[in-house]
Amino acid sequence: MISNNAYFNDNVKSLGYTTTEGNSTLGVMNPGEYEFATSKHETMRVIEGQMVVKLPNATDWATFNAGEAYEIDANEKFQVKVSSQTSYLCTYK
Repeated sequence: MISNNAYFNDNVKSLGYTTTEGNSTLGVMNPGEYEFATSKHETMRVIEGQMVVKLPNATDWATFNAGEAYEIDANEKFQVKVSSQTSYLCTYK
């Protein structure tokens, strides 16, 4: 089954799905600033565009471009800024 998810007044949308490797979401973010919270370990891979991210316990922002990924542990919050529509693949463990 495919789930349809929308967050931040429809500025972030994703499709959720399950494979033999686990749960994932494939989504798009409109330009803006967002704060996300995790319930599981997440690996976020930028497919197209760029994310500027402030990871948990970090003091500086890090930039992730298309093809790059970052990880966030379960039960953490992180901030994301995008300046143009950006697509991503998020896998959960």
